[in-house]
Formats: sequence, C-alpha cells, structure tokens
Amino acid sequence: MNIANKITMSRIVLAFIFIFFFSFPFPGDWVLWTKGASLVIFLAAAATDFIDGKIAQKRKMVTDFGKLMDPIADKILVLSAFLNFVQMGLIPGWMVVIIVARELLVTSLRLFALNKGKVLAAGRAGKHKTFSQIVLIVFILGFVVFKEAIKMFSTWNPNWEVGFAWSVNIVMFVVVVQTLWSGISYLWDNRKIIANV
Repeated sequence: MNIANKITMSRIVLAFIFIFFFSFPFPGDWVLWTKGASLVIFLAAAATDFIDGKIAQKRKMVTDFGKLMDPIADKILVLSAFLNFVQMGLIPGWMVVIIVARELLVTSLRLFALNKGKVLAAGRAGKHKTFSQIVLIVFILGFVVFKEAIKMFSTWNPNWEVGFAWSVNIVMFVVVVQTLWSGISYLWDNRKIIANV
C-alpha cells in the first residue's frame, strides 16, 4: 500500500476517533475540550482528502484501490458527522436520509462496476459535493464548540440557537440539492454500465 492510500485509510481511522470524541458522554467539565478536539480531528481528517489526492497525482501513485477507497473514506467521515448531528437535533433527519440514499446508490454502482472489472473514480461534481458537506460540518462543529465555550464562561442566549438553526437549514438544503445533482450526474456519466445491469 503506497503512502497516498495509507493517508486515505487514515481518514477512516480519524472518522472513528472523531465519533468517539464528539458523541461519547464525557463529564460536564470535559465537554468543551472534547467537542473542540472533535473539531480539530475532523479538520485533520478532511485535510487528508486533499493531501492523498495531491500525493497520488504528483508521485504517480493513482491506483484502483485509491479510486475505490477515497470516496468511501469521504462517505464514512461525512456521514458519521451528519448522523451525530441528527441525533443531537441539529439538522433534519429527512435531509440526511436523502444524502445516505444517494451515497448507497453510487456505492452500489461502484461495487457493481468492480464486479465487472471496472473501477469508477469519483466525479468532479462528487468532489464539489464533498467539499460543500465538509464546509457545512465544520460550520456546525464550530457553533457547537462556541456554544459550549459560552456555557462554560457565561450565560447561553437561546435566541442565538434559533438564528443558527435557520442558517443551517438553508445551507443544508443547498447541500442536499447539490448532493442529488452530483448523484444524478454520476449515474448519467456511467449510464452504459447501468444499462448492462
């Protein structure tokens, strides 16, 4: 396994570490620090998505394994955050269901193509979709850390949460639309493979 693929796999490991720090019920005094740690871990994991691709292209390390695992690692990282946000009531569940359905459909197509001896890499629209999702997740994580910091040192104003919820719902809707569009584009680009099902 080359260095680019190892970095890709590290994203999956970091995703599980992120889940632990973000969702484990730590004692009250630890919440700010663990939520802050989860933000740092997510940013590190997201950075690997950029790093592995650059290394693979620069050193000519693009492999079929990398083409398959890179988008899967992205999905594990992004969906782990979204599902935790649904559990916390930060984003609507139905939007995440649409995102999960899209990811399952595209992953199923990749596995079908792999069974036929073809490896389908992520498309440009899919990369843009992932970037938008990561930006949204960082925004939400930042707000969670901000909220815990205010609660630790001062008094939290519930009105701030209302404005945050509205902004998240609007951006989340845009991300869902982009996710659907990238899925449709991916299916269209690979329609010949689908026709052979």
